[in-house]
Amino acid sequence: MHTNTTSSPAPSRRVRREIARRNRRRPAIAAASLALGVLAVGAVTGTTAVSQASASSTPALAAYALASHTTATPAPTGSATSFDLDDISDEAEEALIAAADALASADDVESDVADSGLDLGDASTDVDTDALEEAIEDLDGAHLLPSPAVADMTEDVTTLVAAVSEDVAGMRGSLEAAEQKKAEEEAAEKARKEAEAAAAAEAAAAEAAAQEEAAAAEQAASTGSVSSVPDPGYAAGGTSAGEAQSIARGMLGGYGWGDDQFSCLVALWNKESGWNYQAYNASSGAYGIPQALPGSKMASAGADWQTNAATQISWGLGYISGRYGSPCGAWDHSQSVGWY
Repeated sequence: MHTNTTSSPAPSRRVRREIARRNRRRPAIAAASLALGVLAVGAVTGTTAVSQASASSTPALAAYALASHTTATPAPTGSATSFDLDDISDEAEEALIAAADALASADDVESDVADSGLDLGDASTDVDTDALEEAIEDLDGAHLLPSPAVADMTEDVTTLVAAVSEDVAGMRGSLEAAEQKKAEEEAAEKARKEAEAAAAAEAAAAEAAAQEEAAAAEQAASTGSVSSVPDPGYAAGGTSAGEAQSIARGMLGGYGWGDDQFSCLVALWNKESGWNYQAYNASSGAYGIPQALPGSKMASAGADWQTNAATQISWGLGYISGRYGSPCGAWDHSQSVGWY
């Protein structure tokens, strides 16, 4: 965005050349005015002398002549001699320079709007400088006009400069608002795309996990859910399946479950492992009483996950709670699809 109001120096240079030309003319204009004044005084003086000469021969005519021509004629009101020419010229020069800067600012903001390609809505996309340009031409060619006329033209230029500057400021504000709106829309669109990408990635990961579990369950169903059960009567060395179930029943209360959930749990893990902590499915790699896939997941419940029935049960109940809400929920899913 360009805000430099002097980026188009050509108008200012032209104005300054005109100022220099008028400065060179000023002494000549002053000399001409002085000459005209001398001629006027001479004419009045000569007329007075003739009148006095005539009066010496004819007293009545002399009296008339003196009454008519000896009184100095006052300068007309509003003439150049009643103003400070230097002040008027300086004000005109300053007005022309300010006008050139205003035109350059108008060109800048119009160019910025065009380059941005943004929609400013109801705001104008161009600054009307026709009146100011005409006023500049009038003032620029008014060097030999009476001072009051130059002063009026200077005031016109100053007024139009203020109007153009106001339009430039308004258009600049509209452009900045449009740029801010575009930046906000782009940021919102970027955030939306990032959220969609994250959701898609999460969905893909969940789908892949589900497909992996389904494939493992399908394979397990075709080959037998438990391929190695050393002793179906025991969950671990010295721990029977009944004892493992007793351990599980004691943990149900910690999840807010009652005996109605225990029967579902017994049925579920009977199907999965027969409550044997060493149960291993060679096809899928599932291990232990809850048939964790892979078995190493149970390490989150304890480092002895391979040998301790209680560790496996603790992990299994946590998994059921987080994924299905209850043992009966897990058992219903297992009956429906063949795995949980």
